[in-house]
Amino acid sequence: MHQADISLEHVAKVEGAADIRVQIRDGKVTDVKYSITEVKRFYTKAVEGKPVVAIPGLLARICGTCSNAHVQAAIEACEHAVGLQPTEQTMALRHLTMNALNIRDHTLHLYLFVLPDIVGKDNFLELDENDTAQHQMLHDAFDLKAAGNFMSELVAGRSVHGVLPAVGGFLKIPDKKGLEEAVKRLQSVREAALRTVKIFMDAPFHFDRHTHFMALVPTNGTFGFLDGEIVTSQGERIPESEYKRHVEHFVMPYSQGSAYKYHGEPYMVGALARLNLSKDLLHPKTKESCAEALARFPSTDIYNNNLAQAIEIVHCIDQSIEILTTREFKPEAPVKLVPKAGVGIGVIEAPRGTLYHLVETDDKGICVRSEVMVPTGQNQVNMEADIGGIVQAMLPDTDEAKILHEIEKLVRAYDPCMSCASHFLKLKIEQA
Repeated sequence: MHQADISLEHVAKVEGAADIRVQIRDGKVTDVKYSITEVKRFYTKAVEGKPVVAIPGLLARICGTCSNAHVQAAIEACEHAVGLQPTEQTMALRHLTMNALNIRDHTLHLYLFVLPDIVGKDNFLELDENDTAQHQMLHDAFDLKAAGNFMSELVAGRSVHGVLPAVGGFLKIPDKKGLEEAVKRLQSVREAALRTVKIFMDAPFHFDRHTHFMALVPTNGTFGFLDGEIVTSQGERIPESEYKRHVEHFVMPYSQGSAYKYHGEPYMVGALARLNLSKDLLHPKTKESCAEALARFPSTDIYNNNLAQAIEIVHCIDQSIEILTTREFKPEAPVKLVPKAGVGIGVIEAPRGTLYHLVETDDKGICVRSEVMVPTGQNQVNMEADIGGIVQAMLPDTDEAKILHEIEKLVRAYDPCMSCASHFLKLKIEQA
């Protein structure tokens, strides 16, 4: 393929919609455009004038898939705005909420959207129940997802759009019977999680390209998703409150999604970044059970983002079991919110990477300004560079259908939160 314009119009089964266009001239990729076409829904404008206690539930509607991550980031921002300090028990429940989210969300991505590529199927429903290996995969997927859902429903009230996390605490504390059942379910799926790691260790897809990585790394010595410092692969350490000042926002005229660079260059957030920068903080049992897989990190292979997610599932199981079996949860009302004027920033690690929320309140506790910076927006520029790189590596001897499929697999490896995996419905190529 010497000259071509490849147009992937309407990326379906995503959060909103996206297009990809690749231009090839004289055997070289000369331009790539990854455009998010339906993202501007103005949630941050809609919450202006609303009381601070309502903000997390409203901003969570940005996304169904990772709504509980938006709840947590917004709660943190609201608490910082009014100077509220949550209790130790509240933080333990928030860690459980994030672990439940990652078990469910990573399982959904890895099994329903990535696994079909590995086993040569078009979709998850085509897996063969009569094939021993595929039978196991099917049941591992459902069992892992069910365990994550159960813990999320127990702690957050729902598997998505949790109704129990609130500014200052939780509206209801889980009962002892439910917590004991959660432990049993997590213990019962740990082997399934380890089989998941093995699947993605053995996956045949690889693509390396040097880039920068960035993630929120806990400072308490324990791998987690809620607090810490922003750490970069260049060795910089950034307080949460300063995060946005260290990345450059710019407008892609062909994309509705805000884009970002770090010191003028692309960077990546997500599970791969987290393990590259903080794998030593994983739960001791996880490090022991996943030692062979962890030896691959740090990595610049984008497909190891899938492996990193699989390892995080194991960590979330191990850490949750430890929390649930080493502490007693008692009835506790949320800390009372005293309205005040302030600016609060909440930074957490959502399943797909670093999520930033800003909330500014007036002296009555009413929101006057809000900002949100999502992982997929931060990954846009890096995704374009990787798409261009993988297409260039395939030229000139590859047919158009194979190029299309490789782009699909690459986008899936990023797990863009655009709801589901990328599945391109229309391909149009015009020879130059």
